[in-house]
Amino acid sequence: MRIRNLLTFVKVAQLQSFHAAAQHLHASQPAISARIVALEDVLGVKLFARDKSGTRLTSRGQQLLPYAEKLVAIHQEMKAQLSESSPEQGIVRVGLTDTLAHLWLGPLLQNWREFFPLIEFEFVVDVSSVLWTQLQEHQLDLCFMVFEHYGDGLVTEPLSSYSQVWVGSPSLKLKNQGLGLADLVDYPLLSFPRGTKPWKYLQEALKPLPGARPMQHTCSSVASLLELAEQGLGLALLPEPLVVDHLATGRLDRLDIDIQVPNLDFCCTWRVDDDRILPGLLADSARHLML
Repeated sequence: MRIRNLLTFVKVAQLQSFHAAAQHLHASQPAISARIVALEDVLGVKLFARDKSGTRLTSRGQQLLPYAEKLVAIHQEMKAQLSESSPEQGIVRVGLTDTLAHLWLGPLLQNWREFFPLIEFEFVVDVSSVLWTQLQEHQLDLCFMVFEHYGDGLVTEPLSSYSQVWVGSPSLKLKNQGLGLADLVDYPLLSFPRGTKPWKYLQEALKPLPGARPMQHTCSSVASLLELAEQGLGLALLPEPLVVDHLATGRLDRLDIDIQVPNLDFCCTWRVDDDRILPGLLADSARHLML
């Protein structure tokens, strides 16, 4: 029985709404429903009844609620006690790539403040290679970065995976044009800094071009890449969650470009010689949040 599912059950019961619980827990409504179904499968009972009047607890759900509240409270108290005794005296240094910071920094901090109220967090946002170096040199305690084989001495666990999509300004009028690789020569391309995984994926995609390659502009800032793309200064290849809102509001168009690019995989990483359990707890809560 997963504590996350119990916490979700408590929130849905308190708020009497799957939608409200999803907003509070920074998760999608299907994810909330899946957690409740998983808990019902483990217990073998129905916990909620949903009809036109709203969401209410079944009799079995009412029986479970006080026990679930106690277990969630004990879990939160345990994490608070562990954080209180951390050797950093309440300070944890966390590194993130700009993509993950753009998507998850706010929800992460809100989640950690709830479960680790005595910890102060110092966030560093940079490219993965810099974060890896700082982690090795004990300047960071935990990193969320693009997945690589970082070698011995580090614990590396999967975090999330995002597809990459081509986007451009509506002013370019390229939507539904069905562009090929050769067509990219006519437009500047926008990407993350040279040497990063997204940049390498782009170079691999451009290899079949027989002659001149497109002009390429790089930037480490997600916000700046999005702004440049909106202004029509180039076509951008970006992780899909970064552009969902821009596509929905018409600030960017999703482009149909016949180039296959792998998903961008992210991981959470900390040092093997760090004998605390706190980095693992933080990483575990981040994985649950990003599902």
